[in-house]
Amino acid sequence: MPGIPGVTASTTALQGAPPQASPDGRPAITRRLAGVAEYVDRHIGWERVGRWPGLAVLLGLRSQLRAKNLVDTGPHPGPALPPATEADRAGRTVLGTYNATTDPAMGSVGSRFGRNMPGYVQPGSDADVLQPNPRLVSMRLLDRGDDFTPATTLNLLAAAWIQFEVHDWFNHRTIPAAEATECWEIERPPGDPVGDEPISIPRTPVLPPAGPGFGPAYESITTFWWDGSQIYGDNPAYSNAIRLPDGRIDLDETGLPPAATDALLDPNGSAPNFWVGLALIHSLFLREHNAICTRLAAAYPQMDPERRYTVARLINCALMAKIHTVDWTPAIIAHPTTVAALRGNWFGVLGEGVARRYGHVFGNEVLSGIPGSRTDFNDVAFSLTEEFVAIYRMHPLMPDEVTIRALADDEVIVTRTLSDLVMPDVRTRLADAPMADLLYTFGTANPGALDLHNYPVTLQNLRRPVGPPIDLATIDLVRVRERGVPRYNEFRRQLRLKPKKDFMDLTGDRRIADELESVYGDIERLDLMIGLYAEPRPAGFGFSDTAFRIFILMASRRLTCDRFLTEDFTSEVYTEVGMAWIRDNSMRSVLLRHFPTLAPALRDVPNPFAPWNVP
Repeated sequence: MPGIPGVTASTTALQGAPPQASPDGRPAITRRLAGVAEYVDRHIGWERVGRWPGLAVLLGLRSQLRAKNLVDTGPHPGPALPPATEADRAGRTVLGTYNATTDPAMGSVGSRFGRNMPGYVQPGSDADVLQPNPRLVSMRLLDRGDDFTPATTLNLLAAAWIQFEVHDWFNHRTIPAAEATECWEIERPPGDPVGDEPISIPRTPVLPPAGPGFGPAYESITTFWWDGSQIYGDNPAYSNAIRLPDGRIDLDETGLPPAATDALLDPNGSAPNFWVGLALIHSLFLREHNAICTRLAAAYPQMDPERRYTVARLINCALMAKIHTVDWTPAIIAHPTTVAALRGNWFGVLGEGVARRYGHVFGNEVLSGIPGSRTDFNDVAFSLTEEFVAIYRMHPLMPDEVTIRALADDEVIVTRTLSDLVMPDVRTRLADAPMADLLYTFGTANPGALDLHNYPVTLQNLRRPVGPPIDLATIDLVRVRERGVPRYNEFRRQLRLKPKKDFMDLTGDRRIADELESVYGDIERLDLMIGLYAEPRPAGFGFSDTAFRIFILMASRRLTCDRFLTEDFTSEVYTEVGMAWIRDNSMRSVLLRHFPTLAPALRDVPNPFAPWNVP
């Protein structure tokens, strides 16, 4: 097989990088301008200075964060890999290896999670993890009860989408409860409606430090790359089992891979969290893979089926990244400045029109967008971070029930509780209605708002096939504390934001401030997740401005570090047909390609993750 034109090695060798925040090698003028941006943000606020000045402030903040908030926890703990072959370099591998060809294991299954908080890399002590009692926090501050607060600017498809993406990006290695020898024992507070038996949560296994100066870290059991591993699989047995000889994916009548392949999924991975909302998006993008294969076969009849599969996966993954950047994220943070910033990440500040007509013409990510620019690690090996995981704890988006409605007339078909929609009943529930009706239901229903007192009751007493019920809210709090992510105020300090003086300074609402005071007593003890839910948000924002700072840094980093979205985002690698497919498609066109009867529901809807039309 000849060399693949356009497939280039990453330019920065990073193995053995020092265990510290990224060095500030920026030009002096860049440092000064970024410092001015940080000053303006701290004293005025990026959201208050207008769209274009605000965009300049966000670019300055990103520069500061890249220089000061990237912490390397060490190289992959596994054995060294041999140099990349042409096949390794031609496309995405099952385990995520050879994406960074100078460091073949970077970002692959088994990698260490990185950090965004210099100095905060130690696991939480017993006192840090257990106080205040996380189950008490769940009961007093998160319990939704019967009062569901909807996020009225979003649809339920938006909630399913972020879970779909999270399953692609990260998943910690954990120990099944039946095998755990070390557990966190959470005492149940007086009056706990579930009972008085303590909650036992297996501790996350800690990887030893990579060497002198490195801190302990935690292991991911999926790849960190934007590579569609949630649908393509992150183990060879599953990945091979779902493929057809012509490069397409084998789908049954539900639109999912045959049920027999489920046994090949990791029972300790994301599979137990599967539910109908995820199934819809899995099916949609598995169908999209097959549609891409069909188009490639027509355009390039001599293309080898293995190459067809590889290229179709590249195209599908790039399209997912584009949808997340220009569709989903602007829906959940719909401020005019952030919408411009996110579109700028993909198209550049010169805009989509210039990008469509001329492509990546300036070699500059700010002007022409990240796709097609140079691969840039900012001198720190790519990983996703514990802080990035922490800000994506968004379970309040989930409803406790879903009323399935008919696309034709909005008539109720059936109402299902959340517990009816999860594994192992997903395939049965997909038979409740045609998939177009299910997508219409998710397109017209609202998710929950990311607020206090809005955590799904079902997830606070989630019954599993084996073992006692679990409270995911308690587990969310324990995991953030356990992994050494700072509490809310220290989190802000590490991002060079003003800490809050007290609970009233945080919320501006006396009732909420008193509730927080009664549980925590001291603002310095406030959990990050609780602070993010309690914090007032900028106009159009579905999550907090504090969390947004990590997003500013990591949203672009997932693109700039991936050679398939930067240097190798070329027609030589993707084919001309593939580049056109990515350029010309969006979430709307994907939905309509596979379910054209959705057209009336989507007509004139500005964003497919906003509520759709009702007949």
